Amino acid sequence: MRLLLVEDETRMAQALKELLSQEHYQTDVCGRGDDGLDAALSGIYDLLILDVMLPGMDGYEIIRRVRQAGLQTPALMLTAKSDLSDKVTGLDSGADDYLTKPFEIPELMARVRALLRRGSGAEQRPDGRLACGDLLLDRQRGEISSRESGRSIRISEKECALLECLMSRKGETAAREQLAVKVWGYDSEAEYNNVEVYISFVRKKMKLIGTPVQIKAVRGFGYRLESTE
Repeated sequence: MRLLLVEDETRMAQALKELLSQEHYQTDVCGRGDDGLDAALSGIYDLLILDVMLPGMDGYEIIRRVRQAGLQTPALMLTAKSDLSDKVTGLDSGADDYLTKPFEIPELMARVRALLRRGSGAEQRPDGRLACGDLLLDRQRGEISSRESGRSIRISEKECALLECLMSRKGETAAREQLAVKVWGYDSEAEYNNVEVYISFVRKKMKLIGTPVQIKAVRGFGYRLESTE
């Protein structure tokens, strides 16, 4: 999962990024509201975490413009303002949830997980694993398994992110460019052929566990998951 954190307090931003990375979330950070809006409008994020008071543009305006652009990316507002009217403003602007500073880290993480479950197109089991037919992906353990064979194998962080992107599309084709940006980010120097290399890695590991689910190439465009179920 790729998250966008828009927070101008540097120490807070770095602490949250580290905490999110420990939960295996890839997190990009912006310190200004206008930069945050540009990033949010890219459409590559699974969740937006927005501070309200920001230089350049406040969090309310960011989410308002994101919704006007037709993007339904889940959004969590963070603010020191606890008045009911401020919460109403945030929710009416298009936010999905609202958390008042100071907050407890377990509560933040629980809200992040809830919003990601709501926003993901993938089938999510009660144990947190993502499913596509016979194939199961455990993001916390970095592991894929086959329900039919019972075999499992560890996968790398990038392999996990790539497979998660494909699973969230429920059989729809994902463009190579979309996968490259989603997994490596806009600022990465990774080339599009990195996608092909990592697709090859994932295919080999899927074959090793004996799952009938396959990654199919759509010539000249990208890839999709196909299940026999």
